[in-house]
Amino acid sequence: MPQVFDKSSKWLMEHHGSSVLRLAGLREVVACRSLQADVVQPRHLPDGLLEVRLRGQSRRRLILVEVATYPEPRVQQQAADDLMLVYQARGVMPELLTLVLRERGQYRVPAEFEARSELGWTSLRCSWKVVELWQVPAEELLAAGEVGIIPWVPLTRFEEPPRDMLQRCRDRIDREARQEERRGLLAVTQVLTRLRFPDPQLLALFGGRQIMIESPLIDELMAERTQENILLVLDTRFGAVPESLSARLKSVSKMKKLEELIKVAAQCPDLKSFAAQLPVERPRPASSRKTPRRRKPASDQ
Repeated sequence: MPQVFDKSSKWLMEHHGSSVLRLAGLREVVACRSLQADVVQPRHLPDGLLEVRLRGQSRRRLILVEVATYPEPRVQQQAADDLMLVYQARGVMPELLTLVLRERGQYRVPAEFEARSELGWTSLRCSWKVVELWQVPAEELLAAGEVGIIPWVPLTRFEEPPRDMLQRCRDRIDREARQEERRGLLAVTQVLTRLRFPDPQLLALFGGRQIMIESPLIDELMAERTQENILLVLDTRFGAVPESLSARLKSVSKMKKLEELIKVAAQCPDLKSFAAQLPVERPRPASSRKTPRRRKPASDQ
């Protein structure tokens, strides 16, 4: 189930990034796009990296988003790792938002991280903004007038009966969502609602099982799970799978092809034979290739 929550959060950042930033109180966003695929290809990618332009400013800013289902100690380390990953890849220190979805126990995710070397010569300290969703008033989000913020509302603070609030969310999606995004919004709202209200009758307000079957979100989850299973088979048979091969496999999203690759992974004599069955990578035109370089962010004027 955590994978479903993760995928839902990433879908919202890719399609409604500015609404995610509203959760942190950032209201002056006039342009926002996801840069998730532009970072690097390590074993772990940040949950979201957004390029944002604020009202009255010409320079675009980077905002890194880390989403945690529950407050756990590992979230602090992961946030620091992602911050350094983006800084190394881009040479720019991004803003960092850590979004925690559900309260559990007494632990709270810290808003900073510090590490020191054994001899004390070196220290590293970073800080970020933490938003605990259960502390955010639902009415503030509903008043924002952005349909992309609706999926988060069931996890926020409100006094009215859950059914009434969830019905308001469904009504807003029906009225305001574009036709091509309606199923996706209903699906991710249902997924996030389940984290707090697992009652099937309440989940049925967002279409229940049928809307999940019809949603592209489920296709993506099935593809990811199949990719992971293929990598597990290859790792078991041949040892560690090179990152380059793993990246090529993860570019395959069609279930029919992935089902074929499961059989290949179980029968091929070596990794080279498996790689030969993957789609051929198309080299990018020379004009589109960019050499990463570290740069200082321009100061605001």
